[in-house]
Amino acid sequence: MALEPLTSLTLAAWRRLDLTTATRVAAQAADAVGGRLEHVETVEHLGAPLHRVLVERGGRLFGLVPGGRVTVGFDLAAWEPSAELLDCYREESVSQGFGLDDDLRVHLARYLSPHRAATVPTLLMAVEDEDITESPADMPAALAAEGLRLPHPDEWEHACGAGAGTLFRWGDQCPLDRGPYQDDAGPHTGPSAFGLRIAYDTYRFEMTSDPGAIHGGDGGESVCGGYGIVLEWLPLATANRNPEMAALVNGADDTGMGDELSVRPVLDLR
Repeated sequence: MALEPLTSLTLAAWRRLDLTTATRVAAQAADAVGGRLEHVETVEHLGAPLHRVLVERGGRLFGLVPGGRVTVGFDLAAWEPSAELLDCYREESVSQGFGLDDDLRVHLARYLSPHRAATVPTLLMAVEDEDITESPADMPAALAAEGLRLPHPDEWEHACGAGAGTLFRWGDQCPLDRGPYQDDAGPHTGPSAFGLRIAYDTYRFEMTSDPGAIHGGDGGESVCGGYGIVLEWLPLATANRNPEMAALVNGADDTGMGDELSVRPVLDLR
């Protein structure tokens, strides 16, 4: 397979490749960006094989994220939460007088992006997020100087969920006896399907190219605020855009956001 089709390779087509062909295509992609193919493996995702590729360039590790026509956001109407999760929300969150809606779906609708189809390119996305080094407004230029950019929200959600369609990248449920900050071995601690360390720490929150969309965390607000276990996990939801945190970031004129605001560089394939 020549490199050119890789830039528009769909996730479905990528999954149909055998490991030998996928490795050859991944090596071509690494060469094209002046990088080095670090690792290729086949993992199980959504009940079928998925090739996971890591490329190193300039001291950064990137995961290959096949694109195409994908589904992102979250379908609240089709969601079937467990009775235990709903009880936990009502008992630990609604009853505490935070002014939360009794219906968890109504609350989630304020924070989650809508279920939708999107077309995203095949790209390389950093395995690790990185602390900002400039003001939020200046970070796009700082990344561009290295041939990098911020991810679009659709790209971020696709890279996180990899087509799962579930509330979290690992499924629709979360532990109800502990929050993510107290869980060193929970479902958020492992890599995503594409090998990214993403949606893993509620204290971290990542910029995207849309100022109104902040992903991956809430700066620890849900934990420190005592909002209840379910809402402590919510910032790690794949489609969580956190409008309040986005407003805070948009009002920042320097790097005084602590160690929580970060970026996840994207390296385009040409």
